[in-house]
Amino acid sequence: METTDSPITSLTPSDQNVLSENDIDSISELEDLLPPSKMESSNESKAIDTSSDNLNPKDVHVESQQDDAVVFDGSEKLVNASKDNGPEDTGEIVVTMLGRGKLDEQGVCANRIPSPLSETSLEASSHWDEDVTAESWRQHRKHVFVLSEAGKPIYSRYGSEEALSSTMGVMMALVSFIQSGDNVIRSVYSDEHTVVFMQQGPLVLVSVSSTHQSEQQLRNELIYVYNQIVCMLTQASITRIFEHKKNYDLRRLLTGSEKILDGLLNLVDFDPSFFLSAVHCLPVASSFRDSLSQILQKAITPNLVFSILVAKNQLLTIAQEKMVIEDAKLDPADLHLLINLIGASSAFQAGEIWTPICLPSFNPDCYFYAYISYLDPPECTVCLLLLSTDNEAFYAVAECKRKIEEAMLAQNALTYIAKAQSYSVSQVGVSDLRHFMYKPFDVPDNHHQLTQFTSPEMEAPYDSDEEKMRLLDLYRDMHGRIHNTSRPLKLIYHVAARETLLAWVTSKFELYTCFSPLVTKSCAINAITKLLRWVKKEEDRLFIRYPPKYSTTSNASKS
Repeated sequence: METTDSPITSLTPSDQNVLSENDIDSISELEDLLPPSKMESSNESKAIDTSSDNLNPKDVHVESQQDDAVVFDGSEKLVNASKDNGPEDTGEIVVTMLGRGKLDEQGVCANRIPSPLSETSLEASSHWDEDVTAESWRQHRKHVFVLSEAGKPIYSRYGSEEALSSTMGVMMALVSFIQSGDNVIRSVYSDEHTVVFMQQGPLVLVSVSSTHQSEQQLRNELIYVYNQIVCMLTQASITRIFEHKKNYDLRRLLTGSEKILDGLLNLVDFDPSFFLSAVHCLPVASSFRDSLSQILQKAITPNLVFSILVAKNQLLTIAQEKMVIEDAKLDPADLHLLINLIGASSAFQAGEIWTPICLPSFNPDCYFYAYISYLDPPECTVCLLLLSTDNEAFYAVAECKRKIEEAMLAQNALTYIAKAQSYSVSQVGVSDLRHFMYKPFDVPDNHHQLTQFTSPEMEAPYDSDEEKMRLLDLYRDMHGRIHNTSRPLKLIYHVAARETLLAWVTSKFELYTCFSPLVTKSCAINAITKLLRWVKKEEDRLFIRYPPKYSTTSNASKS
């Protein structure tokens, strides 16, 4: 059972009489959707069951929301998920069995090209020598382990892999024991921790968390870790290596990449882009963004697939090859991995880098060839990424960079970018509003668009790392409830001791807001009305509305 320190009011999407497709235009109906908030303390989550079609929200009985099944409890031996096995029950311990698809080797790049990352001495993880027997090691809020099917340690977020080899061996023994019974272990629950297991091919990833994140959220974080490894090696190469030698030590190929994985997990904790599955764009005038897009469109060469400008770890603009995006668009997760990769190592600030990079969501089995160069040394806040399918195109792509640099210099673009910054929530002009995250769905050319979101800087009282983490944990909790696969919701109104939060998902947007603790329901509704109007007014500055495209003579495609 999930618990919280305050009552939560929520609505399921089954109540079609309550929320229509045009709810963004009739936001005043929110007042009827939200029953009067109760300020007394509670140890249980409260949810409104709206399964009836003729339901009046004001007459809904509030009842406790409980999870129907506990899969595996750490304080006992083994707990059955359900006593009533349906006709399709295959005996899994878990709700859904992990499927194993065969890897299609056709068209797979046969040889791995060495990356500068493996040849560069990166700074070692600050936690690699941590004593794994100390209480401080146990007190970390989240551990992540990666090991092979043979039980060989590959990565640990805290402590050295050698010191944790026996612990990882126990993890693999548990996975193997459950598999021997034709089952798949997905999670273990104890009073204070959630342990999530995920197997991807020959690799096993484990998250041990003391947070209140849902199992699916922890699983998504493990997918990011796996994809970051794939980004450097490709999935086909990993599969082929372990088919040839099951007890291979993959750390030999990942030497120096620990900092990249550490940086990824730090970003996952503090950057909402990851659980929102969206990209944060740097707010700039639409005319300036358009001029940068035109510069990227003109500086092209055959087989150039993506031209990306990143500033201050946020997306500035991206130009894409027409034929490629007709086949598949760039996924936000791939851009997150790229931004983490270039930000995790100072090696990319040395000059021009030409390195193979895999984009797992686009194609996990082949490399792109990335030209990476900072345009504003020594500050190194504006980075240009040019991705090609031709491994011999370094000089042609470098010439594209030279043209881009000259055009930006002529427009004094770097000075403008240096002055650009995120906005304050005070610019919205809504009192009592402390913070928000807005993710639009009704964008032009949505099929080919990167999913984006916008949010202001976190300001007092969320200006310390502890308070930022606390607010993000509240957002994560609401996000997990909104997107609960067994019982998805459309609206959550959360009254807590320090703040009041409201999460709302419609066909046109996804919104998370944080207000001062004493804000009333009517004030929150009026604030959201003003907020949506402000976002609509500023959308050309906050988002890439029309992503630029270009055409080359390349024969690049997803294959």
